Amino acid sequence: MTSPTEFPPYALRDYAFIADGERGALIGPRGDLAWMCLPAWDSDAVFSTLIGGSGFYAVTPVGPYTWGGYYDRRSLVWNSRWVTTHGIVESRDALALPGDPATAVILRRIKVVEGEARLRVVLDVRAGFGAEAMRGTHRDAQGVWTGHSGAIGFRWCGAPVTRRGGAGPLSFELDLVAGETQDLVLELSTSAFAPELPMADPLWNATEEGWREAVPELSNPVLGRRDAEQAIAVLRGLTSLHGGMVAAATMSLPERADQNRNYDYRYAWIRDQCYSGIAVARIGHFPLLDSAVDFVSERLLTDGPALKPAYTVRGGRVPSERTLSHLEGYPGGSDKVGNWVNEQFQLDAFGEALELFAAASSCGRLGAGHWNAVEVAAAAIESRWQEPDAGIWEIEPQRWAHSRLTCVSGLRAIAAEAPIPQSGRWSALADTILADVSSDCLHPEGRWQRSPGDPRIDASLLLPAIRGALPITDPRNIATIAAVEAELVEEEYVYRFRADGRPLGEAEGAFLLCGFLLALAKHQQGEQLQARGLFERNRSACGTPGVMAEEFDVQQRQLRGNVPQAFVHAVLLECAAALGGP
Repeated sequence: MTSPTEFPPYALRDYAFIADGERGALIGPRGDLAWMCLPAWDSDAVFSTLIGGSGFYAVTPVGPYTWGGYYDRRSLVWNSRWVTTHGIVESRDALALPGDPATAVILRRIKVVEGEARLRVVLDVRAGFGAEAMRGTHRDAQGVWTGHSGAIGFRWCGAPVTRRGGAGPLSFELDLVAGETQDLVLELSTSAFAPELPMADPLWNATEEGWREAVPELSNPVLGRRDAEQAIAVLRGLTSLHGGMVAAATMSLPERADQNRNYDYRYAWIRDQCYSGIAVARIGHFPLLDSAVDFVSERLLTDGPALKPAYTVRGGRVPSERTLSHLEGYPGGSDKVGNWVNEQFQLDAFGEALELFAAASSCGRLGAGHWNAVEVAAAAIESRWQEPDAGIWEIEPQRWAHSRLTCVSGLRAIAAEAPIPQSGRWSALADTILADVSSDCLHPEGRWQRSPGDPRIDASLLLPAIRGALPITDPRNIATIAAVEAELVEEEYVYRFRADGRPLGEAEGAFLLCGFLLALAKHQQGEQLQARGLFERNRSACGTPGVMAEEFDVQQRQLRGNVPQAFVHAVLLECAAALGGP
């Protein structure tokens, strides 16, 4: 009988990510799907060994092996590759496209590249974060296994004669030689399955075609082309048919061991959605831009000045945070579902929305209905810009300089696209807010400081000048860049801010988002060598699959926090386009 401890959690850098827009999964080096929620991103997990639960789906060589892997170019089709003592074998894995809101289809194609291989295949569907055992398992005359776990039904095609010990998983061993393949198709659904059985070849063909259509081959000059295209694939994989893009596929992965800093990011943050749209606008990729604009404008038109920082991908309310006490959690963390972001006001979200709308307008992608959302966002800034807010880092409410400056950049950007008299009104409001920030958040050294009562430097203060809140040659901007470099950089990795008197790396990991922001800032200053060095350093902060988390532990060279982090991939893409251009 197989135990979840047979597939313990790995370092985050070792996980690959597959997705179909409606949900995603993480695959470990043993070919184990260790995380997947169903039917939606924020549903309970059916595979949860990643966070100490039960439920997994593994394809693993028997005997000694070394592991590697790669994505098919411009896709989230992952190929695990194992070199054994007898040959080389691969498992090609994907969630089938197009994604269905009720049903997930996991495709696995096992192929021996050289020599021979024996593989062990194990399936244990456990709904409710591992609480629900598989029941009603049955193999019909066609060799198809069916069963259910809680409200989740499954149908598994391609498995040869399979055994199950008691209430344990389904498992079998497979012997293949060079050139032989074995297709496995697993359907998981909250609704009834179609009468016809799923066929591997048509599903693979549709999935490959879906990725070719979703991720363009970049023709414009970009730096790190392969990673830039992969970033688009990640952003597409995180984006639902409803337009909402989750901030990350996972929950409860700790940013710092035993510090109670583990959160549920399986929701659509306005900020991440805007960063993504701005990035893809830069390379002229309109489907993701249109999704971002539609989602953000719908939220603004519905909630107006009460806009929430985050929503479900369908635009619903994020559930309040609760703890899953029956799970052990990822090592160093505890399991939390939901997020307290609903209790926050984040002023910068309105400025970021205007930046997104301006980027869309410059590409000819902003319709009349979207301009109504522009008016709502601008009016919300006008009525609320003097209020304390939780800011970009979602901490105690203050009059954060970054939030107000982001409103300045958003107003300036949309004013450049708007007709008179809106253009003049919004430009004047931007001037008023900038003067206010200068009156209470200009440090004696001439740089921006975090808030009126907090004189520290913050890497987020790089962003307003990048987005156009003030000229790049403005002395306040130049002084801010110099202060970030002097106080927040360690080995070309950038931290958010200095949390306390400890060395930077002892308080938290470097923020990969901030590293790419500093690269953009140096690029704007014409310092191309430094910009490229920062870009290359930060994009190397990943493992074999190239998936980026929120933080990077510089000393231990480990990813920290939830994966893949949407806004990191978005700004990586923006940075690649900016640094690769003329």
